[in-house]
Formats: sequence, structure tokens, C-alpha cells
Amino acid sequence: MAVKDVVDTTIDSNTITVFSKSWCPYCKAAKKLLQESYGDKKTEVVELDEREDGDEIQSYLQEKTGQRTVPNIFVNKQHVGGNDAVQAAHKNGKLKELLAV
Repeated sequence: MAVKDVVDTTIDSNTITVFSKSWCPYCKAAKKLLQESYGDKKTEVVELDEREDGDEIQSYLQEKTGQRTVPNIFVNKQHVGGNDAVQAAHKNGKLKELLAV
């Protein structure tokens, strides 16, 4: 399957999708928040450093979103951003709005 198809299918098939690296502290913080607050939602975490095509996925995500860094988070097919963005969206209620769609 082409990288574009892997990314788009994963985003389309899950309520929350996190493109992450297993060693990244920002990824860990975002995954912790999402698990503790929204653990009942269908979530997929893609650890780019544990996949052979991780670099290609990260490059495609940059094309798709303009963001190369991880975590790169999508909620209900909408790009939220990284850890700072997801933490802010959680605090201001935007994350709940996106999940209510």
C-alpha cells in the first residue's frame, strides 16, 4: 500500500489518529492526555520510528499538513496539530467539539 493510502486510510478509519515517535516526550504527553481524557474513542497511534516507511509517512504528512514534527494529530479527520495544539484544544473545549461531530 502506498504511503499516502496508509496515512489517509488510518485517518479516515479512526476518531483520533496520532503520528508519533516512541521516544518523543511531546508525543508521550499528547498520547497520555488523549488516553486519559478520551480513551473511549477509537484511537490509532502510528509510531513512525518503528516502521520501515516512517520517514516517508513523515514526509507525506508534511505535504498534507505543513507540519513535519511529531506528534501530528488528527481528530475526526481534521488536523489538530502537535502536542501544544492538542493540549490547548483540550483546555479550551475545542477537542470536545471536534469529538462531538
